[in-house]
Amino acid sequence: MTASVANNDVGARPATDSATLVLVIGAGIVSAFQVGKVPVVLQSMRADLGVDLGAVSWVLSAFALVGALASLLVGAVSDRIQARRAVIAGLAVQAAGSAFGALATGLPSLLATRALEGLGFLAVTVAAPAMVVASTTPASRKRAFAAWATFMPVGMAVVMLAAPLLGHLGWRGLWWANAWLLAGYAVLLASGTHRLRGKARGEAGRDGLIHSLRNTLGSGGAWFLAGQFCAYTTAFFALFGFLPTLLGDRLGVGEAAAGMLSAIAVAAGAAGCIACGALLDRGWRASQLLVAGFSTIALCSIGILLVPLPGELAYMLCVLFSFAGAFIPVVVFDAAPRLSSRPSLLGSVVGLATQGNNVGIVIGPAAAGAIAGAAGWSWVAAPVIAVALAAAFGAHAYRHRLEAAR
Repeated sequence: MTASVANNDVGARPATDSATLVLVIGAGIVSAFQVGKVPVVLQSMRADLGVDLGAVSWVLSAFALVGALASLLVGAVSDRIQARRAVIAGLAVQAAGSAFGALATGLPSLLATRALEGLGFLAVTVAAPAMVVASTTPASRKRAFAAWATFMPVGMAVVMLAAPLLGHLGWRGLWWANAWLLAGYAVLLASGTHRLRGKARGEAGRDGLIHSLRNTLGSGGAWFLAGQFCAYTTAFFALFGFLPTLLGDRLGVGEAAAGMLSAIAVAAGAAGCIACGALLDRGWRASQLLVAGFSTIALCSIGILLVPLPGELAYMLCVLFSFAGAFIPVVVFDAAPRLSSRPSLLGSVVGLATQGNNVGIVIGPAAAGAIAGAAGWSWVAAPVIAVALAAAFGAHAYRHRLEAAR
């Protein structure tokens, strides 16, 4: 399996290519900046654009709307071209979207640019796992995927730490800064991985696109991963998409302090990713980690949203929510190569999983923003808890198939 997937993009290698792995993770991190930059500026964006919380929540959701519709197709296409090209193009598209967003004159035009950013983000996150597989050995792959999975919490945490600068930059300045950063990183990645050009595309390039799509859509394992990813991002972004605002209300702190506290909570997810990789290496079952992650999300949501706990304790539950929830994407990425019906369909399987991920990003903030705006945050708890418990039950029910693929 390893050789086949590796040949899809970069050719077989005798050892882990650490430099390539670091560059790929970096591409994920700067892409995740485009997700994390929204929560810290929601209040100032609302004031600038003159919209309410429910409307501005679509700035979060529009980013993922393209992914919710097209991830599988993009994944299938990435199986036929060099993943390196897809990642570089994705960074460039995000740069363009961020630049156009800084020039937006109203909410509709801003939403259109967020969709463009989402398309670029999708290209990076769907194609990058093939490069992770190609640049690692079987022995190092679990930890490599755990490191790759840190891209979202690390990226979101770093950009949230920009909150103290917002008084100087403003939300439009933050958009411009990200545009330049993405463009620069695209050049860096292209230069740092130039040796990967011209490698074989692998057996997926000889298959028909429709045939590959049909095989992936007929895979129960691919649908399972998509469902787990969807449940995780629905629950996560329902809460963390508004965490600076929620912490500001609960703790009575300003926007800058709330952004920094949110960054720390999100960064706990990176520690959770690394911990999950270590647990998988030590023989923990994937199903056990999924159940543990979703169960913790449900319990923490009760304390954060329903029980009138002191603000400091509610914040610690946010940190725990982020840490344990991060087990889920690590398991999804680690299981994807094993649950692919053929090694050459890895991009398609990751694409379908990413489609579930993006559906959750669309549903979570939109539903939470509407519910919280109409009835208060305590009413958000019920759907978040229900989604988490349903996913935990699904992981337990699917455990035999999931472990058989190890």
